Amino acid sequence: MSVKRWIFAIGSFVVAIGVSLYIVIKSWPKEHAAVSMDLGPHVVLLGIAVAELLARGAKVWLSAIAMRIPMSYRLAVRASAGGDFGAAITPNKSGAEPARYLIMTEAGMHAAQILLVIYAELFLEMISLALVAIGLFVVFHNAGSTLVGVVGAVGLYAVFVLGTGALGFFLSKKYGTTGPAPGWARRFKLHGTRWKKVQHALATLRTAITGIRHMRIGMTALALLASVLHICLRIAILPAIVYSLGETHVPLAPLVLWPVALMWGSAVSPLPGGGGAVEVGFRAALGNAIPARIFGAALVWWRFYTFYLFILLGALAAGNTVLKALRDDEHENDEEAEPATA
Repeated sequence: MSVKRWIFAIGSFVVAIGVSLYIVIKSWPKEHAAVSMDLGPHVVLLGIAVAELLARGAKVWLSAIAMRIPMSYRLAVRASAGGDFGAAITPNKSGAEPARYLIMTEAGMHAAQILLVIYAELFLEMISLALVAIGLFVVFHNAGSTLVGVVGAVGLYAVFVLGTGALGFFLSKKYGTTGPAPGWARRFKLHGTRWKKVQHALATLRTAITGIRHMRIGMTALALLASVLHICLRIAILPAIVYSLGETHVPLAPLVLWPVALMWGSAVSPLPGGGGAVEVGFRAALGNAIPARIFGAALVWWRFYTFYLFILLGALAAGNTVLKALRDDEHENDEEAEPATA
């Protein structure tokens, strides 16, 4: 990444950490009693986090097997961890896919195979997210309209993504990879080279969806199960933290439902790491649910075991490769921008 983008990313992380510190200080109880967590709960939380990463790796690996694409489980886990690192240091988590792509490329996979795996992984993520949202709606249907609405919004997000994919498949079949731009596209200034790029993207999407349609059912079911497991493990982090700090009377519903919206909703944040938006949302959503005595500790450890830990693991697993992928992606964007400004 360029120096400016590094400064932007670092500044966003500084803001996020600063917001966390501010919330911790403001929520500190009047008696100023220190809150600590024993080693045992940390071991459990670390185990949950690592298991969540391994489940995501299993989802990618099983997706590849379902499409008869050779891929090792170790590579799948490394690509997942590297994608976490790339997502964390880029706006809108846009660095995740370039990072995964280059990691798989360096392992010897062909471009077409990689795109199939990435699209299949995204497809299964959306399906599993919708299934989890339905499950949470059933389990916590008495939790209140606001909390149920949160899960409903996440479910609608998943449906929107899947619907967008279906629309792209329809457009790819109708307009193919050749021919001039239709009237509606020209009204959006999608003509010439721009329309060719749209056609190329639609063709890639069509190939990926065709590959997904021919996935082996058994392996696909296992991949979907791994995807559901990774979501369940991630949303189990906050309840584990709160209850290990002695506040076992706190209702389970808000500890499960709000993190779903905060973690998956943070993908729309234009700031790397959320720029403090996740922390502010955590305070607004859970400020009345989690006792003040442990609120600061719950926020800090929740962010660590659901975000910062994966940055460290991703940097260790494939840090240099991820940075190379982001440099290449940035260079390509700069080359595309030059003709437009000429």
